[in-house]
Amino acid sequence: MASNKKYWKSVEELNENSSIVESLRNNEFVEEIPTDEFLGDQNKLSSSSTTRRDFLKYVGFSTAAATLAACEGPVVKSIPYVVQPEEIIPGIADYYATTIADGFDFVNVLIKTREGRPIKVDNNRLANAYSGANARVNASVLSMYDSLRLKQSKIQGKEASWDEVDAKVRASLQDAKSNGGNIVLLTNTMASPSADKIIAEFIAANPTAKHVVYDAVSSSAAADAYEKAYGVRGLADYEFANADVIVSIGADFLGDWQGGGYDSAYAQKRIPKNGKMSKHFQMEANMSLSGANADVRIPLTVAQQKAALVKVYNKVVGANVSAPAVDAKYADVVNKAADQLISAGSKGVLVSGIDDVNAQLLVFAINEKLQSEAFLPEQTKYVRKGNATEVGQLVKDMNAGKVHTLIMSGVNPVYTLADSAAFVEGLKKVKTSVAFSMKEDETALVATIAAAAPHYLESWGDVMIKKGHYSVTQPTIRPLFKTRQLQDSLLLWSGNNTAYYEYVKAVGKSYVTDKTWNQLVHDGFAVVGTNSKVSASADFSAAASTLGAAKAATGLELVFYTKTGMGDGQQANNPWLQEFPDPITRVSWDNYVTVSQADADSLGIKNYHVANGGLDGSYVTIEANGVKLEKVPALIQPGQAKGTIGLAFGYGRKAALKEEMQVGVNAYSLYKDFNGVQGASITVEGGTHEFACVQLQNTLMSRGDILKDTTLATFVKEEAETWNIKPVVSYDHAEVKASTIDIWESFDRTVGHHFNLSIDLNACTGCGACVISCHAENNVPVVGKSEIRRSRDMHWLRIDRYYSSEDTFAGDVKKKEDAHGFGEYREVFQELEHPAENPQVAFQPVMCQHCNHAPCETVCPVAATSHGRQGQNHMAYNRCVGTRYCANNCPYKVRRFNWFLYSQNSEFDYHMNDDLGRMVLNPDVVVRSRGVMEKCSLCIQMTQATILKAKNEGRAVRPNEFETACSAACSSGAMVFGDVNDKESEITKLAESDRSYHLLEHIGTKPNVFYHVKVRNI
Repeated sequence: MASNKKYWKSVEELNENSSIVESLRNNEFVEEIPTDEFLGDQNKLSSSSTTRRDFLKYVGFSTAAATLAACEGPVVKSIPYVVQPEEIIPGIADYYATTIADGFDFVNVLIKTREGRPIKVDNNRLANAYSGANARVNASVLSMYDSLRLKQSKIQGKEASWDEVDAKVRASLQDAKSNGGNIVLLTNTMASPSADKIIAEFIAANPTAKHVVYDAVSSSAAADAYEKAYGVRGLADYEFANADVIVSIGADFLGDWQGGGYDSAYAQKRIPKNGKMSKHFQMEANMSLSGANADVRIPLTVAQQKAALVKVYNKVVGANVSAPAVDAKYADVVNKAADQLISAGSKGVLVSGIDDVNAQLLVFAINEKLQSEAFLPEQTKYVRKGNATEVGQLVKDMNAGKVHTLIMSGVNPVYTLADSAAFVEGLKKVKTSVAFSMKEDETALVATIAAAAPHYLESWGDVMIKKGHYSVTQPTIRPLFKTRQLQDSLLLWSGNNTAYYEYVKAVGKSYVTDKTWNQLVHDGFAVVGTNSKVSASADFSAAASTLGAAKAATGLELVFYTKTGMGDGQQANNPWLQEFPDPITRVSWDNYVTVSQADADSLGIKNYHVANGGLDGSYVTIEANGVKLEKVPALIQPGQAKGTIGLAFGYGRKAALKEEMQVGVNAYSLYKDFNGVQGASITVEGGTHEFACVQLQNTLMSRGDILKDTTLATFVKEEAETWNIKPVVSYDHAEVKASTIDIWESFDRTVGHHFNLSIDLNACTGCGACVISCHAENNVPVVGKSEIRRSRDMHWLRIDRYYSSEDTFAGDVKKKEDAHGFGEYREVFQELEHPAENPQVAFQPVMCQHCNHAPCETVCPVAATSHGRQGQNHMAYNRCVGTRYCANNCPYKVRRFNWFLYSQNSEFDYHMNDDLGRMVLNPDVVVRSRGVMEKCSLCIQMTQATILKAKNEGRAVRPNEFETACSAACSSGAMVFGDVNDKESEITKLAESDRSYHLLEHIGTKPNVFYHVKVRNI
């Protein structure tokens, strides 16, 4: 029977005389539609005669316009190709091989472009490529889109055409030639055969000209020693894959020592195979990447390092040169290192970074005595050819009025010279000075002519990184501004109208005979010629005696170094690098003086954490050779040798930098005579410095289940259950492995692709290239120092750095296990928070673990995060309402919340705030808005592109074809990504390794990221 009940929706309906109810019944739109905003005057419209079609058109347009207005979307104007270039397919990435050679970094790379825009740097994976792009190289693509670049040349500060520049320079060169005035070409190390030839022709055309090579961070002593011993100016090369025993005395060869690029070969012997791995001794003052990865690290002053080097020389060569005694605490370890070198014989190698010609000569003597297979002096490296003596003489000549015309390229001496005031004074006496520069930097501002130079991605060139390895630099985009290369200019000024491209092509063909020019440009490099063995010829005994008698610096030893992120400071205006946390200190947006805890206590230097997790510290003044550097933040660094302090180059710049990037102090002002060690004193100042340190952020629970390590002896002798303990849980009154218990039903993961990421803690050096690569691929925003300090960093990938509290991590475990009772546990755990004087160090990259049983997915109230069939944890940004429940429920602390809109926001004036900077953005990845959660996606856009490529080519995806940004950037091979359902892929074999384990395995999240136990050869 039908119901005759009446239902009402509101109280108003009970009022039978209500006009509102009647109006609502009969009118869908109670308020008038504001069509006049789109159609103009409503009265005129109503009086006009229109057709039914016009009426519908008006109404349809008004509704659409209203909808668009409600969306508040930005207007984006797109211009289609009139004639589409054949090599560009919209939506498809193109890759070009090229070489970076900026005077500090030299490496073969691939450049990913989209619709003609370079957006990312990748390693060139061809066999024999000089690969290994570090964090700076990965970030270099962003430096091309710097909005403060010098867009046009200037004469006396006023914009000028290239014709005007050419006329002025030619007149100056002619005047110098007529009157016998000296012409000096001052450049960084270019290592370019074509440039060397052009410079030789320029000098031939201008007989009073000479070429001076200047490297801001000098390896002049090492180059002098090599030239003295082998007759050529350059550096010896090394192949660490051939070494079973490595002894490093002051050489951070995993950092920037001698141009870097050694981490890949080093990592090959650090992964235990057949019960063997290399043994690494490191003696150093500052804690470095090499020291952090060493099996045995000895903190020594530079004076003690010299003594240790002489003692090793005595043992290996059989000499008896007297030298000061090494600290009794470490004397036995120095002897042990020498003994193991002798035992290793040709499988041993010694390297040193001491800025002393005699020290470098002893390195040659020791390696030649060992007949080291890792020592390759015949394979000369040309990446550091700067001559400190000639640079010093140039400054004297300038001040004496002996330089008529000075042409500079790739250098910024007003910033990088210790006595830059003398250079500026000398520049005033130079009739014409030309500074080729990408930026109107400190030197370009005071030069007569600031010549706009292109970025390397806009340039042609060639590079001989090492003997027998010829590389090509090719442009990947047309020049963005009115720029011109130094080489083109020198050709013109020498009366040669040949374009530099044609010149490079001719030189390339003369060097490379087994490849066509097109093939050479395609590959990016070629191996040419063979290298025959060479022998050193020098008085090693005299060098050892001189080094043994060397005097220690007075006061504290100030030891300079370069940060992995900032290098020599060329890219100081690169926000990716400024925000990149230093792998050792975990501090970004700063440089600082590092001091040991013992020296800090005696000097009254304090570091302390505040309520928001930020790190605060004291200011100090450093004085060296009568020069003071004031208001320097002081950071207490575990592992810093007593009696030494460390300071990084590359900061303190002001010219042509955005205000946010003008941070830190200029260490070059204390870099007298290009000596990496200076006698110094420090005094504590008033005030408190606020560091942007991420060390206390994103803390994980239960470190023992996160970072697993063991010794090689235990790894070889014991079963995996001993050194890779699998967590157990109680199930049905019995202990079972946690990995066997599920609280949810799982879908069949053997169907289709299932992605895993493997991270080998033995191969990871902590370099951070993966962090910058992730930034570039996934449009990760830069948030600035203030937000970093508030624990609001947006890095999708972080590299956790752990210090041991005891001398070793094993000592930490023993101390914890020996504790009993709540009171003792509490006291022990508090003590474990404080690192040892010389701690063991471990690095661990952590990103979203893509758990198959993800805690974040179950708590999201709007299903914004969910699990894909291929093993990736997805984020639907449009669904996310920002509850942050997922971040609270994530045990790995890898989710990042957008507190602000970081794109096109003047409060965050970085690359996303200007049109030029946004050209680096990857169109395959959305730029996230405020109020949503984001995190690692395992580069889902890359995995899907690989699948589509295989589908279009009518084939299955090849084994090991899948990659993520981090795995592609990892030159050490620590990160391997792939499909575990492909039984032929490397990831499948790694997953089955006895060393593999998951983070926090006992909580049952079943991650798709797994790690390998770190094995130490101690």
